[in-house]
Amino acid sequence: MSMQQSAMQQSMISNMGAMRERAQTGIEVHANPHTAQKDNFHTAMKQAVRRVDDHQQHASQLTADVDAGRSDDLVGAMVASQKASISFQALSQVRNKVLSAYDDVLKMPL
Repeated sequence: MSMQQSAMQQSMISNMGAMRERAQTGIEVHANPHTAQKDNFHTAMKQAVRRVDDHQQHASQLTADVDAGRSDDLVGAMVASQKASISFQALSQVRNKVLSAYDDVLKMPL
């Protein structure tokens, strides 16, 4: 088993050396057009905000139906409300991380 690990380690070391040489020569790397996504960050955030809004509107509708007596599904309304709350909290955390990263980039010395 140690022979296999040693051979694997040597292979990894040689691969890392080849990568280092490529990085030092300044080879230009192009994105693979087959795997490139057409969506950008703006589109992804817009979709996330819409999903959170949909969750909140759905929960609000279920809660209003229970309050008005049109539905007896109190558990469903509570679950939808919690789902909306959690999705909003997650979106808020993502926003906070993005803003923190943006601040860090602005503070970088040139």
